[in-house]
Amino acid sequence: MALMVTTEKVEENNRKIALIMGISGQDGNYLAELLVDKGYEVHGLIRHSSTLNTKSLHLINKRFSSQGKSAIILHYGDLNDTSSIVKVILTVRPNEVYNLAAMRHDEISFHLDEYTVNLNGLGALRILDAIRACGLEKCIRFYQASTSELYGKTYQIPQNENTPFYPRSPYGQYPLLLAGKF
Repeated sequence: MALMVTTEKVEENNRKIALIMGISGQDGNYLAELLVDKGYEVHGLIRHSSTLNTKSLHLINKRFSSQGKSAIILHYGDLNDTSSIVKVILTVRPNEVYNLAAMRHDEISFHLDEYTVNLNGLGALRILDAIRACGLEKCIRFYQASTSELYGKTYQIPQNENTPFYPRSPYGQYPLLLAGKF
């Protein structure tokens, strides 16, 4: 997946620009609201099938636009399509990228195990590859969400860095794939 895209460096300015993958989910909504409140310009990547889940984002936009703050800007794309990730990164030119996108349903992840690992594990790698292909790896801070599901059924409560991993679903396996421990 070696893409070569030439681009200029992100211009330095005082305004932070965030790109949230998975913005239509619960955590994405909360993060978008927090960042807009802090003065960020917020962009989100959504799949065409996620348009039904954007009602709360429209409410956030309405609340903040009445206060004179910028709206959340949505872009269509998919973490299974590297070209759409590159396109949105070049368009937005963010300072920060948050990946909260994931197939999160354990039961469904068993029926769509390959899709789940592809989206959740390889999707994050595609984002990192796109950032690098755009020449912005020194300009963008990247955050990757994870899950306690990688511990599975554990008898150690609370879990810590030394708790052994025992994922019991494809959703719980993807963080280990990213860490190279699967």
